[in-house]
Amino acid sequence: MVALIRTSVARKYAMALSGFFLLFFLLQHLTINFTSILSAETFNFLSHFMGTNPFVQYALQPVLAFGVFFHIAMGIVLELQNRAARDLNYSYSNPAASSTWMSRNMIITGIAVLLFLGLHFYDFWFPELKLKFIDGVWNIEDRYFSELQHKFADPIRTALYVLSFGFLALHLLHGFQSAFQSVGFRNNKYTPTVKLLANIYGVAVPLGFIVVALYHYFGSLTH
Repeated sequence: MVALIRTSVARKYAMALSGFFLLFFLLQHLTINFTSILSAETFNFLSHFMGTNPFVQYALQPVLAFGVFFHIAMGIVLELQNRAARDLNYSYSNPAASSTWMSRNMIITGIAVLLFLGLHFYDFWFPELKLKFIDGVWNIEDRYFSELQHKFADPIRTALYVLSFGFLALHLLHGFQSAFQSVGFRNNKYTPTVKLLANIYGVAVPLGFIVVALYHYFGSLTH
């Protein structure tokens, strides 16, 4: 029993650490994407730098890929474990009275985010890997902005991205706080601050991605 508890705690801790890593990545990714609204040249420069830097390509990129799939796998394992551990009388209780919709449905929002990642990989990551590692094309610096515009000219694709970022917001609103709690950050003095930061991050980051997508979609209508 003790071993099971320790395993559960370790999984939550590991999931929280991978969550912190992904929170940082999302913010960095949004920062670069948002420059596409301000300056095509800056966006091309930053994207080319990140896309050709050896440290990013051969060190950070594999770590990021592992972090994404590890976080998803741990989320599914913990959700199944939590459901199996619930009392039989749980079905007669009222979970909505003591928890938010986001906390009770993290697996749903997580699956929605996973489906979005599949679309994102199909649109950007897989073509990028093919271009660089199969076709051997590394030195075209001014292609990134036009590729981004091309993807978001499609109204269906843009709508799917906007919907996905909505689910990401729901996932982050609970996941941000949960990550801090999992690593033992439960001081009542700082909990309101953590909740405030969770609300700001959980809304602002997905909203930023939505703004980028809609900006390029409506921009395509004027061309």
